[in-house]
Amino acid sequence: MVKSTNFSQQANQKIIRREEESADPPFEETYKKLFDEIRIGKATSKMRNYQNLFVVEECELPLIDLELLKGREFEREECKKKIAQASQEWGFFQVVNHGISQDVLLKMRKEQMKLFKKPFHEKMNDKQLNFSAGSYRWGTPSATCLQQLSWSEAFHVPLTDISNSIHHPTTLSSTMEQFATTVSELAHNLARILSERMGYKSKYFRETCLPHTCYVRMNRYPACPISPQVFGLMPHTDSDFLTILHQDEIGGLQLVRDGKWICVKPNPEALIINIGDLFQAWSNGVYKSVEHRVVTNKAKERFSTAFFLCPSYDTEIRSCFEPSVYKRFTFREFRQQVQEDVKKYGYKVGLPRFLVSTH
Repeated sequence: MVKSTNFSQQANQKIIRREEESADPPFEETYKKLFDEIRIGKATSKMRNYQNLFVVEECELPLIDLELLKGREFEREECKKKIAQASQEWGFFQVVNHGISQDVLLKMRKEQMKLFKKPFHEKMNDKQLNFSAGSYRWGTPSATCLQQLSWSEAFHVPLTDISNSIHHPTTLSSTMEQFATTVSELAHNLARILSERMGYKSKYFRETCLPHTCYVRMNRYPACPISPQVFGLMPHTDSDFLTILHQDEIGGLQLVRDGKWICVKPNPEALIINIGDLFQAWSNGVYKSVEHRVVTNKAKERFSTAFFLCPSYDTEIRSCFEPSVYKRFTFREFRQQVQEDVKKYGYKVGLPRFLVSTH
């Protein structure tokens, strides 16, 4: 009897050690009730229809060569026209010759992979990173069904955390600083071009989107044994002005085009740009914030790094011309509404909450 008890204790200790040493978050343990529905065969026809959503065709986003912005006047204007057109028709596009060196992007990916390979419990409690509390995130705390679960982990880091970490530099912090500085400048340049195409020359984005309001997000999507029944990142739109994404070759990013989900073909030379909710509101609906998601992969993990161009919480978002489609709102009010909806419904409603009443 004593031997049996000792054996049981040893087995439990091995399980605990394995969990402590694993890099993957404990998805199946934490969301056990959701996964049990599949294991005991409670998957409904709704779940089967949900799985069919992942059967989508692959496409290439509009590709824009930013080198043309350094060319002759007609080349510059043609390039700006393409940027605005893609933002109106797709809400997504990709850019090459963007000014961020492949060396910086490769170093960023290498450091990111090293960071995510740390044991899960270290990532949860690593004070040496000097990131703000709550920067490390995983799963979906509010999930009540598998459709609401995101099989991913991330470090969501304000630019000020990155610049402050230079006082105690590491290879990770110096690489993040290089990445953030160059990508931030690209985001501001694109925002300026898009606002000028609306006939609105202003320092608005420079004055409202500051280092303490913008973020870099490092994402990892672990291989998922029950793919495709779980999203890597559930369908959503971005709560910012612009997002700039560098993804690996695995793929998995999908977006809505003409009412259908399409899969974005990875391009190792390009960065992906997408319009956020705030730019759609500011442009009075001219530029489109498009719903997108990430699907999981059974065999391979996926990495990406995103930059979010965000304003301060007190910044008022209002359409740049009248009559306005949207009510005026502060970024704080928008975020609070999103959080309330996620808590109540399990998903973000977003801009429809701020439409001007037609009654």
